[in-house]
Amino acid sequence: MLTIRTAHPDELPALTTSPEDDERNAATAAYLAGLLESGCTRPEWCLVAERDGRLIGNVVLWTIPGRTVPMDIVLLEPGDAATGEALLAYAAEQARRLGAQTQGHVLDSPAQAPQFQRDPELREGLLAGAGFTVTRDGCRFLWTASDPMPAQDERLHWRTLAELGEAPFVELLADTFTDTKDSIFQAEIAEHGLRGAARRNVADMLEMNHQPAWYEIGYDAADTPVAISMPARTATSAVIGLVAVARIGRGQGYATSVVARGTRVLVDAGAEEIRGDCDADNIGMSKAFQRAGYRNFANRKMFTRPL
Repeated sequence: MLTIRTAHPDELPALTTSPEDDERNAATAAYLAGLLESGCTRPEWCLVAERDGRLIGNVVLWTIPGRTVPMDIVLLEPGDAATGEALLAYAAEQARRLGAQTQGHVLDSPAQAPQFQRDPELREGLLAGAGFTVTRDGCRFLWTASDPMPAQDERLHWRTLAELGEAPFVELLADTFTDTKDSIFQAEIAEHGLRGAARRNVADMLEMNHQPAWYEIGYDAADTPVAISMPARTATSAVIGLVAVARIGRGQGYATSVVARGTRVLVDAGAEEIRGDCDADNIGMSKAFQRAGYRNFANRKMFTRPL
């Protein structure tokens, strides 16, 4: 008989382990330990599937630290198809009970630490069957301390969130959204309008782990605001975060300038590895990462479902 339940304290943080796969077991356990410590998840959000006294699958809910409503599924070990279906159904029920209206999940390829999302066809089939749809087919980029530091753009001077306040960031981001190529931003604009979507994204970035001096607007020689740089930290890595270029600044390489600026800020704060994401169709942003010395280390599909 299959039982879905909250993990016992002695089952954390390892949850489901894979025989003869010590690398995966150690990396995933360390990842979950970090999520628990940072407040991205909670012990009661760590759910396991048990059959005949043996753990055969698990699912873990996630949110931004400080929030009480889970936003996403961060770890999923489906076991087999039937177990995966049961876990996803239970995860939806628990998130709905806590006030969530939607639920997201990401699937990276190739499979790698710390999630080790093997069996991608099984996973995609389970997600589709549980009502998830793809909201972004994206690319992931990586820079490490062994890579050359990207050159800084001397055409721009920068002013921080601490100096400017939030309003200029919202105003400039709304301008950049006019012709955005990002599928997630497009969906948010359709629902909330340009300024509403900009306001929501700035608010989301303010909830990220950051220092006020990290969030900046870049100005050109005429003192015109042309770019936004909002690097931050997640529970597991430094991230370039939000990159935006005003319409008046398009075609001048400022997206690369923002990636370079965010990299410099994060390195000065101690980062040795920095990640960034963008929509696969956003060719300009992909080129900006590559020109700044980042490499496309994985692809990422983002899924969501209504609850």
